[in-house]
Amino acid sequence: MRQLLVAPIIFIVFSQIIVRIASPMTTSVSTNPSTLLPLELVDKCIGSRIHIIMKNDKEIVGTLQGFDDFVNMLLEDVTESEATPEGRRVTKLDQILLNGSNITMLVPGGEMPDT
Repeated sequence: MRQLLVAPIIFIVFSQIIVRIASPMTTSVSTNPSTLLPLELVDKCIGSRIHIIMKNDKEIVGTLQGFDDFVNMLLEDVTESEATPEGRRVTKLDQILLNGSNITMLVPGGEMPDT
């Protein structure tokens, strides 16, 4: 009879969304941002404001609460800006979960441009 070994996996559940928060991979010795891996840089942004540009021309600014390996992101205190034929539409949200496959660019510490 063969035994099946299963490694334990620990997830943190926040508002019924599974996210990785303050992962141990940020124990990098280097302090030079150019030597950080992309996910390490995103991990260092947890708890700070981040400006996100989406594929559909939406721009989002919020406080990063967590993310996963697919860069799905949980943000709080969110401002969403979208270009419409009538002009710019701005929406304020308490919390949002972004699909990482729709993110074009991340700007740590960024704020929404005044346009």
